[in-house]
Amino acid sequence: MVKHIVTFKLKGSDEERMQAAKDFKDALMALPAQIDVLKSMEVGINSNPAESWDLVLTAVVPTMADVDVYARHPAHVAAAAIISNVKDSRACVDYEF
Repeated sequence: MVKHIVTFKLKGSDEERMQAAKDFKDALMALPAQIDVLKSMEVGINSNPAESWDLVLTAVVPTMADVDVYARHPAHVAAAAIISNVKDSRACVDYEF
């Protein structure tokens, strides 16, 4: 199995970033029902104002190749488009467990 962990830093006012994070989270949480290789999805919106990253997701897929299947799936592409205009930074770690 592979854990795909991604953090995002968004641009805009606190309200704009929070709304984008909520909309993105809603879209991401719907993905396990739409993408067969996606075994689970967890999304957290940062509630610590002392930290600068806004959102983190943890997805679980069976293999490293399935990370690409998930990333290219039209439902994932549509979800990612939600934050495309406000995404400032992205960091990712994929590891087998």
